[in-house]
Amino acid sequence: MAVHATEPAAGKNDSQKDAPKSSGSTTPTSSGVSLGNLIRRPEAGALIATVAIYIFFAVFGGSSFTASEGTATWLNPAAELGIIAIPVGLLMIAGELDLSVGSVLASSSMTLAIVSGHWEQPILLGVVIALGLGLVTGFLNGLIVVRSQVPSFVVTLATNFGLAGLALGLTRAITGSTSVSVDPEPWAKTLFGSYFGGGFEVAIFWWLGVALVVGWILHYSKYGNWIFAVGGDLVSARATGIPTDRVKIALFMSSAFGAALVGVIQTILYNSAQVANGQAFVFNSIIAVVIGGVLLTGGYGSVVGVAFGTLTFAIVGQGIYYTGWNPDWASLFLGVLLLIAVLMNNTFRRMALSYGPRKKKA
Repeated sequence: MAVHATEPAAGKNDSQKDAPKSSGSTTPTSSGVSLGNLIRRPEAGALIATVAIYIFFAVFGGSSFTASEGTATWLNPAAELGIIAIPVGLLMIAGELDLSVGSVLASSSMTLAIVSGHWEQPILLGVVIALGLGLVTGFLNGLIVVRSQVPSFVVTLATNFGLAGLALGLTRAITGSTSVSVDPEPWAKTLFGSYFGGGFEVAIFWWLGVALVVGWILHYSKYGNWIFAVGGDLVSARATGIPTDRVKIALFMSSAFGAALVGVIQTILYNSAQVANGQAFVFNSIIAVVIGGVLLTGGYGSVVGVAFGTLTFAIVGQGIYYTGWNPDWASLFLGVLLLIAVLMNNTFRRMALSYGPRKKKA
């Protein structure tokens, strides 16, 4: 089903939307892909930013940054952030926000540690309950948003504070501490908390798996078109028969599930859980999504772009330590990068709308 929206919506046919008509032919490359089709992609600006940032730190950071150990220092946090940022990106494409991912991560992490560590139950039971907590939280977020019509910013912010307080209170009441250790079984350690290649977390494979599955859903299935339609024009999407409420609830559940999965990964990786963990992911995930080319107004974006945005954010966050510069300036660097990314995304979007294929000369 086609997407009907005033904003350019990037779906499986996004390279053809809003393309100016011309009686002449385009100037294709050897593969038949025109320059206009490339620059109109949501991930175009994010790709350029990732390459430019990597080259910058490769030059000023030296061989330590480009070595495998240096690569692991930014690829590992990128994987954990990416698992959350991708479903958050889908939610933002649909025109909503989720500010509760930090508390979902922490509460799921503490749930696993309490069930399988403090109560010494099987690790599989702890993982299932932790992931289930994420799904339930996402369902409640979505249900409240669609039924009350209260902005998701307010609903999920309230959830973030409420769930954080609930996790802290219950953890202290049950264990008498804010930190709980756990001894995962070998299979769980291998699946969620192991390293490969001399320092790379297995979470990288989880990130790639999430990216492939979500990428297929967004760009090659009818559900992807539904997501773009909901974010582009909610009223029109509802009028065409799209179950907009169910789409939003499912997206809130997916973002909470991603946060819960990262909570499980971190708990098993570090053999412990902290009740205050995860709050950095709230805005870091949104920043990565915006750098990746997703519009805050919804209806436009891509999974590949979010992946590039996540890489860019992680490279900047870790790369500055390899330059020998004062790391106190890292937050300023990230703020400037975010502003540049938004301006670049708007520029590429305008280029996509104004680009017209040139006629071949006779």
